[in-house]
Amino acid sequence: MNLMTSTAIVSITGLLILGLCAGYISGLAGIGGGIILVPALVYFFGFSQHQAQGTTLALLLPPIGLPAAWQYYKDGFWDFKVAWVVIAGFVLGSYLGGKFAINVSDQVVRKAFAILMMLVAAKMLFFNPK
Repeated sequence: MNLMTSTAIVSITGLLILGLCAGYISGLAGIGGGIILVPALVYFFGFSQHQAQGTTLALLLPPIGLPAAWQYYKDGFWDFKVAWVVIAGFVLGSYLGGKFAINVSDQVVRKAFAILMMLVAAKMLFFNPK
C-alpha cells in the first residue's frame, strides 16, 4: 500500500467519524451539524471557512436530517405548520446568506461564525427560558 492510499484511507475514516459524531450530536441535541462540522473541517481537515460552510450546507440536503426527524415525528415532537413556515424563510435566507458570504473574506466569515457561536452559547448558559 503506498502513502497516497494510506492518507486517503485515514482522511475517509476521519471524515466518516466526523459525520457520525456530528450526526449523533445533531440527533441528540437538535443542533445544526454545522456547529460541529464547520470548525472540525477548518481545524482538523484544513478546509477554508468558505469550503467548510459550503460542504456543510451540502450535507443539509435530504436525506441527512430524515432519520433524526423521523424519530421526533414518531413521538409527536414535530410541528408541521411551524416547520413549513421556517422552511420558506430558510430557503430564501440561505440563498441570500450564501450569496453574501462568498463575497466576504474567509477571515471575516470565520470571525462572524465564531461570534455567533459565542453569543448563542452565552445566551444558553446565562439566560434561562421561562
